[in-house]
Amino acid sequence: MNIHEYQAKAVIKEFGAPVSAGVAAFTVEEAVAAAQQLPGPLYVVKSQIHAGGRGKGKFKELSADAKGGVRLAFSLDEVKKHASEMLGHTLVTIQTGTEGKKVNRLYIEDGSDIEKEFYLSLLVDRETSHVAFVVSTEGGMDIEAVAHDTPEKILTFSVDPATGFMPHHGRRIAAALGLTGDLAKQAAKVGQQLYTAFTVKDMAMLEVNPLIVTKDGKIKCLDAKIGFDSNALFRHPDVVALRDETEEDAKEIEASKYELSYIALDGTIGCMVNGAGLAMATMDIIKLYGQEPANFLDVGGGASKEKVTAAFKIITADPKVKGILVNIFGGIMKCDIIAEGVIAAVKEVGLTVPLVVRLEGTNVDLGKKIIRESGLNVIPADDLDDAAQKIVNAVKEVS
Repeated sequence: MNIHEYQAKAVIKEFGAPVSAGVAAFTVEEAVAAAQQLPGPLYVVKSQIHAGGRGKGKFKELSADAKGGVRLAFSLDEVKKHASEMLGHTLVTIQTGTEGKKVNRLYIEDGSDIEKEFYLSLLVDRETSHVAFVVSTEGGMDIEAVAHDTPEKILTFSVDPATGFMPHHGRRIAAALGLTGDLAKQAAKVGQQLYTAFTVKDMAMLEVNPLIVTKDGKIKCLDAKIGFDSNALFRHPDVVALRDETEEDAKEIEASKYELSYIALDGTIGCMVNGAGLAMATMDIIKLYGQEPANFLDVGGGASKEKVTAAFKIITADPKVKGILVNIFGGIMKCDIIAEGVIAAVKEVGLTVPLVVRLEGTNVDLGKKIIRESGLNVIPADDLDDAAQKIVNAVKEVS
């Protein structure tokens, strides 16, 4: 689960991390009122969407030479002008794709006098099962280019959970950033604060870009992006309350209500599979035969008829779907339950695209009999390779 920048800053501020003063705003009037609460005379008007690259982004509705989604303002009139151009408009960045994201809220922040910009992030290193720090002297909007062109400028190290964050970790951050004296102490302290926030709040990713040094010698988190481990949200009702469903895919929200593992993709063939490994293999073989999957959907090992029905309805709600492949290997999951769920869903929402069903495992004969006697226009398949070829060919015929 992701949250907005202003929410992320509020979270890390709880743990002592230094951030600028700022106020969230949902209307132009609120944006101006927010600026009036800040010292000024420099204000920063920031679009709040769940995507990076806002500063270099472009608004669909504005001219090509219009400024991006993060702008400086030197008066209340400028704050009003920027807010008017941002709110309700669609911001396209390198991370949103061409469809962009609608800006529904802003963050009005006190301006900072920047001397240096750095990059610092924390994430879970799956290879070591440790929290890893990623640090670079090259912070700012071009960090992706730095990672690609000059990876030697990026330092990565992990923290052993048995010891937690230690003084030598702080010294390593300071050394990597070329900081000495009081600035080195500040950097080490910020590292400790962010590590504590990361572990206490069960984060999956915490990015500060840029981490700045101001001209008066203070270190500050000028931006913050946080992603939380969804499996740990039951421990953090305060974090769940920060969720902005307008930033999420409606189909993914619906899937979460039925505890379905669903991720929307950009292809044309909808997939309903049980088991993450089999789901990945199904997606791969669809690509092998020349088409793209429209989703990852794992109904799990113990899905009910209602769960399968919900999964099918979520797939058919995607207008990009031109065909559906149901691929079930029944173990705990019984093939007859899948068959009943598919039939119930088709009868409820209709079937306007080709449907290929491959069943194998527990109660497979019963499952095939149920589908065969349903009277539905379902294309049966004997194995995964056969199923993939049939759905790909069927989609090509209707395209």
